[in-house]
Amino acid sequence: MSDACDPFRPSPFGNPPPSLTPMTDRIRITIDGTPLVVAEYTTVAAALALHGRAAARRSVTGEARAAFCGMGVCHECRVAIDGRAHVLACQTLCRDGLVVETAR
Repeated sequence: MSDACDPFRPSPFGNPPPSLTPMTDRIRITIDGTPLVVAEYTTVAAALALHGRAAARRSVTGEARAAFCGMGVCHECRVAIDGRAHVLACQTLCRDGLVVETAR
């Protein structure tokens, strides 16, 4: 086998990427009064989806709206976080004690 194909050869680009092991640190958040436990560094939009609450708000016609683009462009994932309205859930990381209110 040539050196170019050897998977155990040290990378010429420096250190290998960080380990891809699952995150073990968990934090507690509250969504619409329900306490939840999520992995550290989870976005609020992901926490909503993971716990079956994809809809973050209602449109002016009452239609349920959820995160669409996941990068802060569409603004469909707006929620209230710690009493502050219109925060983008897809751009906000969960932290311990975070309180999220959706428009249910």
